[in-house]
Amino acid sequence: MTTLTIATLLIPLLILAALALIALRNGEAAEARYPPNGTFTTVDGVRLHHVETLPPGGGGDAPTLVFVHGASGNLRDTRLAFEEALADRFRLVFIDRPGHGHSDRGPADAHRPAVQARLIGGLLDALGVRRAIAVGHSWGGSVVAQLALLRPDIVEGLVFIAPATHPWPGGVDWYYDVAAAPVFGPLFSYTVAPVVAGQVAPQAIGTVFAPEAAPDAYADAIGLDLLLRPATFHANARDVALLKGEVAAAVADYPRIGQPAVVITGDEDTVVYPDIHSAGLVRDLPRARMVELRGAGHMPHHTRRARVVSEIEVLAAQVGAASGATTGETEKGRP
Repeated sequence: MTTLTIATLLIPLLILAALALIALRNGEAAEARYPPNGTFTTVDGVRLHHVETLPPGGGGDAPTLVFVHGASGNLRDTRLAFEEALADRFRLVFIDRPGHGHSDRGPADAHRPAVQARLIGGLLDALGVRRAIAVGHSWGGSVVAQLALLRPDIVEGLVFIAPATHPWPGGVDWYYDVAAAPVFGPLFSYTVAPVVAGQVAPQAIGTVFAPEAAPDAYADAIGLDLLLRPATFHANARDVALLKGEVAAAVADYPRIGQPAVVITGDEDTVVYPDIHSAGLVRDLPRARMVELRGAGHMPHHTRRARVVSEIEVLAAQVGAASGATTGETEKGRP
């Protein structure tokens, strides 16, 4: 073997090793800058990170609001959008989905919304939540749908925000497919991808919020660099790349979701297709209604916060009234 041949083989390996080291160090820096800000609870061997807030007086009989974030995010996103607006009236639970933020990834099939919903249901049991409204953004909408199917004993209402819940034409961005691929995917996720993604992240934020603007210092507020840790990047890629097959199989079960639901979408969302996902939910769920926000994109919980909060409050009042009526009927029927 010639010196030239050896160099030809070694140079790519050295480059990959350097990229892996950069990604590792960047990930360690991200964890130091954005440490866990909540509590850990272990469910079926998976340690889940969550933040819980209680209003003055404990929230009374109001249902607990449970927030499930979308792809490429963590609980800091939904907390940024909703905590200040709702914490004085409701018990709030913000959850890092498995593999995101500071939650463990868990089993090999943790990319499945149903598996994530099962773990979240177990977390709610551990927290003593007996009545909940589940709020899901984007990818989290698919989890919320599964949570409604798996745990109707807890979930009494649903809020879908720019949801991704139905199969769509075409695929996803190429780098998700590459990162999710067997064998080569982990190599890509632990070397090239995090470093490159860090360079394009600002542009990606603009695309997700378009045609509206992101909040000031949004990337820092949500700890976006946590996404660029290799293990998190790989988990996120698998979530995104494998979602289409999951929702295609789930659609047939949606008519069994009997809880009242509100589906909130921007009419200029270019990340998911409102006419497929949001319209599909309203078609398939027996008690769903649509709220379409003109001129809004994929992040209305930030850009149209007041309206989204108002819709959550309306649904909470509806759920509360239904629960009160049921309790009254039960009391009347007692001997």
